[in-house]
Amino acid sequence: DFDFDKGRYRFARIYTGERWNPDLYAPLAQPGVNAKAGEYILEIDGHDLNDSTDLYEALEGKAGKQVRIKIGPTPDGKDSRVVTVVPVSSEFNLRFRAWSEDNRRTVLKETNGRGGYVHVPDTGGGGWDEFNRYYYSQTDRQGMIVDDRFNHGGYINDFMVREMEKPLDFGSMTRYGSLIRIPVAAVYGPKVMLINEMAGSGGDIFPFLFRQHRVGKLVGKRTWGAMLSAFGFELVDGGSIRAPDDAMFKPETGEWIIENEGTPPDIDVDLDPYLWRQGKDSQLEAAIAELNKQMDVHKPVELKRPTYPDKSKLKSP
Repeated sequence: DFDFDKGRYRFARIYTGERWNPDLYAPLAQPGVNAKAGEYILEIDGHDLNDSTDLYEALEGKAGKQVRIKIGPTPDGKDSRVVTVVPVSSEFNLRFRAWSEDNRRTVLKETNGRGGYVHVPDTGGGGWDEFNRYYYSQTDRQGMIVDDRFNHGGYINDFMVREMEKPLDFGSMTRYGSLIRIPVAAVYGPKVMLINEMAGSGGDIFPFLFRQHRVGKLVGKRTWGAMLSAFGFELVDGGSIRAPDDAMFKPETGEWIIENEGTPPDIDVDLDPYLWRQGKDSQLEAAIAELNKQMDVHKPVELKRPTYPDKSKLKSP
């Protein structure tokens, strides 16, 4: 992100990505570059930059290629340095990871370390990757916020719902270690799901199943309501012909569900644009408030180490 100061472009935020992940390569956070928020970008490939020039024009056609940029702590170029970076063609992955991580940190802070957060961007492979990465790494949390907003669908997502409704089957103990809950990979406390009007198809069905299985409450806005699968064929002019292929109904009543209706929330909350411009998320804040309220009254099962049985008098068969 950048802003303008004293006639120059100035970094407002540097997206760091993950150095071990090629899908999250962050050009300005690489070793030897180490750009910082507050520094100025003064030149690109020797061409001077100021607030009357277009930074994106200077980068046109240079994705994946080495580019020399001049950056420094002052707008006049004093103590500046020239470094080589390799721009990426899209900043979407970097921004998504930063948004998701910011939300996770906010939930952790506002729940006093009790709540976890996972965003599920789709109900296919990408969403399953995110669920595996975030949900199971936070099974030490008392509760969880699952974010379905902007979910663009995929499969019928009963598999994530099944993971979230696991009951506590056993307590287990080792001779010297701590007590263990089984299943181990589970969050047994309250759960809240965030939804909005930009979630559709599998993103409609996921919260519907979340409610139907009584996993937790839905917070936000009614989902899109575009659930039907549709198949067709491409036309020579680049268009296509598509037709609905299937729809869902309740087996008990034969009532059609979800399509053209979406899944409504239990707690209706708008995404306030005024607060959004201040870096706040009104829907996330409402979900955190609901999770805190539920965790305050939730009483988890306390495992107690049982007494060892006395088998000294048992006779061999």
